Amino acid sequence: MADFEKKQEMNSRRRFLIAATSVAGTIATAAVATPFVMSMMPSERAKAAGAPVEVDLSKLEPGMLLMVEWRGKVVWILDRTPDMLASLKQLDGQVADPKSEKPQQPAYAQNETRSIKPAILVVEGVCTHLGCSPVYRKDIAPADLGADWLGGFFCPCHGSKFDLAGRVYKSVPAPTNLVVPPHTYLSDNLLLIGSDRKESA
Repeated sequence: MADFEKKQEMNSRRRFLIAATSVAGTIATAAVATPFVMSMMPSERAKAAGAPVEVDLSKLEPGMLLMVEWRGKVVWILDRTPDMLASLKQLDGQVADPKSEKPQQPAYAQNETRSIKPAILVVEGVCTHLGCSPVYRKDIAPADLGADWLGGFFCPCHGSKFDLAGRVYKSVPAPTNLVVPPHTYLSDNLLLIGSDRKESA
């Protein structure tokens, strides 16, 4: 009888040791594997460096402003109406860089609308003066913005004004137009911000 109890106790210890070893092995495997798996994921630095961002434009309506984040900055996507586009020509004499000659945009956006598709504006929502965030003001000629205002972006920090192409008005603190980030269209309604090339998606 003592031998039987001894065998049962030994079997019980054996099962405990096997279970404990299995648990310890699982924990050790997880501890070793975690850094390896984590190394395959993009770091915060890599994310901040600007992995391209895909944006679905299918619900964007005329006059509507969509905001997305890329490289820790807000990027504005504005669907401009025909009236908004027509206002751009009227402001050539009011803005500091009407032909977008300063390198604030890729070559493919150095045109009258500062865009690939005339209706769709893609710009960083960061004032080129001190990095404040302007606000979208599509109202025409409000008393606080002056008679030359035909809609655009107003920076409340120091009073800089930009038109609906992100072009800076003359005699305001901001020295240059809003920045147009690299972007391309993967399809009619899918925009890629952060890359000029479709194969990068």
